[in-house]
This record gives sequence, structure tokens and C-alpha cells, in this order.
Amino acid sequence: RLSMSLLKQALNTTTKLSCFVVFILIGSTIFSLVFQGVDGPRWVEHLLTGMPGGQLGFLILVNVLIFFLAFFLDFFELSFIVVPLLAPVAHKLGIDLIWFGVLLAVNMQTSFMHPPFGFALFYLRSVAPNKEYTDKVTKERIAPVTTMQIYWGAVPFVVIQIIMVGLIIAFPGIVSSGLDKEVAVDLDKIGAQMQANMPGETPAAPEVPAPDAGAPAAPGAAEPAPAAPAAEDDPMKAMLDSMNKDEPKK
Repeated sequence: RLSMSLLKQALNTTTKLSCFVVFILIGSTIFSLVFQGVDGPRWVEHLLTGMPGGQLGFLILVNVLIFFLAFFLDFFELSFIVVPLLAPVAHKLGIDLIWFGVLLAVNMQTSFMHPPFGFALFYLRSVAPNKEYTDKVTKERIAPVTTMQIYWGAVPFVVIQIIMVGLIIAFPGIVSSGLDKEVAVDLDKIGAQMQANMPGETPAAPEVPAPDAGAPAAPGAAEPAPAAPAAEDDPMKAMLDSMNKDEPKK
């Protein structure tokens, strides 16, 4: 049950984690500034653009590097430290940055399942039983779940992520198929629809030129209809006036 002590504990833990993330962001920003100050990005660019294989060689090297770095760094550090170094090189090689970002995101998802620092492994370890217990429904003895079982259970999911990385590289259209489609927008049609949906406004009636006072009316021509009374400007005021008129009758 929720209590003040439990709430304080949750706030304390959340504050600590938030501070960790902020300090990681500050450290990565300082590292990036220092690295740029010593022309580090230019060195990385010359190193990666001079590799054999062109775009394919660059993508294979980058994904292997991200995969092994994910064993020790989570996605946050990879996003703020490694990706800013790789994005300019990918842009220079003619790689679509949106597609490249999705590719790296799929690869960095494996950081949640890598031992020994995978967050998903920690979450499962915190809820999985570490001691033998009796099931309340079946009344059977349930064996504990060991840490090695959790590690081996994450292997198929890591393999699935690696297969997805290969599919995105082999078939870029999985990500970028709809990026080049132009969306036709008719601004005149949108403006007319907005005017029609605006409350309290009615389309103006076409103006009819008034006949001259001295000109005789054409035979058979109908007399102009009397102008309709103007609507109340304030509907709320009209309703209040009507209610005030009805009160003496009651």
C-alpha cells in the first residue's frame, strides 16, 4: 500500500537517478566540447571515411562497435557520446540520417539485454524468485530463478535484434519507404474549410445593386423582400432578457 515512507523512498530514488542522468549529460557535453576543441571529429571522420567498403563497410564497423560498447554503456551514454561522432561521417558518406538513427536505435536496444549491465536483466532479477517457494494456486514447489538463467534467456532476444539490424541494412525501405513521398496540401481548400467551421460566422450574401429611385419597376418584377431583423450580437444577453420578461408572468 502507498504510504508516506514508501512515497519518500520513491522520491529519493527518483531524485538520485535523475541526478545521475543529468551528470552523465553534463559529462558527455564537456567531453564533446573538449573533443571538438582538439579536432577530434575531423580525426574520426578521416579514419572512418578512409575505410574500405564505403557505406557498407562503415555501417558494419559502426554496428559492431555499438554492439560491443552496449555491454558497458547504456543507450543514454551511447546517444550523447558516440552518436554525435558518427552522424557527421554518415552524412558525408551520403547516408540518410533518419535511417541511420533508426538503425543505431535498434542496435542500442540490445544494451538493455546485455550482461552484466542490461537494465532488463536487472528488472527481471528484482522480480524473479531467488529462493524456492510454494505456489499458492497449484501448491507445488517452484525452483528459484538463477542469474545465469536470466542471462541465457536474454540471448534469443539479442539475436532477434541483430537480425533486425541486418534486415534494415539489407532492405533500407523498411525505414525510409515513406520519407520521400510528397504530401500535396491545398491551402485554398483548407482555408475554405476553416472559414466554414468557424462558429458565429455565416457566409456573406452576394450584393445586389439597388435600382434607381426614378427608374420605373419592370413589369412582373417582385418587390424586394424586407430585410431580416439582425440577430442579437450577444446570445447570452438575449437569453437573460427573455428570462427577465418571463418572471413577471410567473
